[in-house]
Amino acid sequence: MSVEARLADLGIALPDVAAPVASYVPAVRSGAYVYTSGQLPFVDGALPEAGKVGAGVTPEAATGYARQCALNALAAVKALVGSLDDVARIVKVVGFVASDPSFTGQPGVVNGASNVLGEIFGDAGVHARSAVGVAVLPLDSPVEVELVVELKA
Repeated sequence: MSVEARLADLGIALPDVAAPVASYVPAVRSGAYVYTSGQLPFVDGALPEAGKVGAGVTPEAATGYARQCALNALAAVKALVGSLDDVARIVKVVGFVASDPSFTGQPGVVNGASNVLGEIFGDAGVHARSAVGVAVLPLDSPVEVELVVELKA
């Protein structure tokens, strides 16, 4: 089954590629790998919520935002290479969670990204990962996610 067909079966429509908010590009290819820039959870060009997880932003909402970040990253990959069917595997996910100092559930939040990648790519979506709590993210986003993707030969 193609990745596009799998997305349709899951009822997932990839968004348009989010416009960079500074001086960078959404994704870069180097050899067989694509590295995405950190993706914020933009929906129709806007953040759905701002603030810190554990202080205003719930962990449940942040998990959904991490999922959106992963979809935004996949949109950047697709725009660069033409088709997600060219993806051999998701190699690494790095998730940043803007956290209240008392919040320690960053891995659960970043599961939003990991889980949707597994749903879309199956075994090829299993990846290495980091989930990092930070004081603040661009535009006061609660979550940011970047991917490393290996392409088929």
